[in-house]
Amino acid sequence: MTVGSFLEQLGIRPYTVYRIFKYSIYALLSYNVVLFFQDDHLAAAEIFGDAVTWRNVVEAYSATIDTLAWVILLLLFELETAVIPDYKLTGYRKWLPVSIRTLCYFFIIYAFYGYWVKYGLVTDLTAFSVTNVCSLVGFGFTYVAGLDEYLPLDATACAAMQGQPLFQIAGTQIIGTAAALDAAIKLAIVDVVNAGDWLLVVVLLEVEVYLQLRNLLTDRLLVIMKVLKGMLYLVLFGAAVYWGLKGDFLDFWDAFLWLVAFIFIEMNIFEWHEETRETLPEGAIATR
Repeated sequence: MTVGSFLEQLGIRPYTVYRIFKYSIYALLSYNVVLFFQDDHLAAAEIFGDAVTWRNVVEAYSATIDTLAWVILLLLFELETAVIPDYKLTGYRKWLPVSIRTLCYFFIIYAFYGYWVKYGLVTDLTAFSVTNVCSLVGFGFTYVAGLDEYLPLDATACAAMQGQPLFQIAGTQIIGTAAALDAAIKLAIVDVVNAGDWLLVVVLLEVEVYLQLRNLLTDRLLVIMKVLKGMLYLVLFGAAVYWGLKGDFLDFWDAFLWLVAFIFIEMNIFEWHEETRETLPEGAIATR
């Protein structure tokens, strides 16, 4: 007995279970916006203090802004590829999502810039010389525990750092060992690669949607798109694994959820393509 037939015997439609699972993933991704805001807020307090303005907010809250924009974009893709019928997307129903999506792309690219700035921040280091590290306790110094993790220097931490070469992030009171800063720099690089990779994925998705709307997405083109995106998804999977191995659970969990979420979008596009091919003659345009 298959899982589907078992659920049907219980009076539960398999498609209903699928939709509940899909929207649960979307809900978890939405909640991650709150979690990233908490992390960004703590890190921003150490790096920028009270100097966070609209000019540097993307540097301070790059992960929050990036995740929020992606969640909105994900929901728009869901509406366009699976929820709203083509014939209903006319007038403001057509242009409003386009306007919102354009705004999302602005913030996503802006957040990508923020990741580059953050990488520049953790690589802008100066040698920090002090005879007794514990003499700094109580004077506002923090130490690098990880990327965006800057903890107050205490007796335990300073004892562990004593005798090691230290570095200071320029313009801050954040210090760290070579090993801690090297780990933070590698995570910053992964952030940049991950964000850039997602931008390439969404460009391919937009091309697919554009071609699909005009009935120009052939089976061959669909396969080519899937291969290209498959390679990009492989890079994203590698980033998720790296975060998992390095103990950054939130980044790992978020990356995993995004991969699952976009599998749903890929399935939506495939089903949409199949439905259009069955209902429209070859060469016709599915206008909205």
